[in-house]
Amino acid sequence: MPKLPVLMYHSVSKDTGNSKGLTISKERLESQFKFLKENGYTTLHFKDLQALKGPSDYPEKAVIITFDDVYVNQLELAYPLLEQYGLKASFYIPFKYVGGTDDWNDGTEPIMSVTQLQSLNTDVIELGLHSFAHGNYNEMSVEEIQEDFDKCKAFIVEHNLEIHNTLAYPYGKFPRKGEEQLAFFNTLHNNRVAYGLRIGNRVNTFPFKNNYEVQRIDIKGEDSLATFKKKLKRGKGWF
Repeated sequence: MPKLPVLMYHSVSKDTGNSKGLTISKERLESQFKFLKENGYTTLHFKDLQALKGPSDYPEKAVIITFDDVYVNQLELAYPLLEQYGLKASFYIPFKYVGGTDDWNDGTEPIMSVTQLQSLNTDVIELGLHSFAHGNYNEMSVEEIQEDFDKCKAFIVEHNLEIHNTLAYPYGKFPRKGEEQLAFFNTLHNNRVAYGLRIGNRVNTFPFKNNYEVQRIDIKGEDSLATFKKKLKRGKGWF
């Protein structure tokens, strides 16, 4: 079965000295994108996976790039790099905060507006779901999760956004076992979610073992290019 690493990013900074944790510097991000381009990786959107007709359509070296939270700094710093290197990425939206700030954190980072989201080239950026209010699904009832989905759908319709039905779980959290997990996955199915993204820090095989437990590799701001290459190949399990 072919391998499919799914990379997870968050905030991007102009300041090289601010490359740590969930924030990566533009310089370090560019070195990673340049590596992908120069080493023959094909970036995919999740809708591309659904369009594959068989194993022969699968690229020899595939990768999915994801960014959570649609920070304005992603538009200003990551988006031009994606265009420059001919790469695709998926951006995941917490709809309640569109046009505002990241109030689930410290509220200092601006979030893209509807107009900015609509301006993104859909050949480059695939938009997806990151809940409505950036809630922790592991702490929410089925009724609360459904209400959250309903608010997402209303926002999408009101603002005529093109959103793929992939859901990145806020904080990577979701019910992990038993009846709670079954009820959660049923809720995703009933809302026509195609893929659910956790963290996990492993390289996936494709087709996925479970479409609602797609693993992403957490790329940290302090990761060197050598560390990035190892994570891309083997996930975080190589430590």
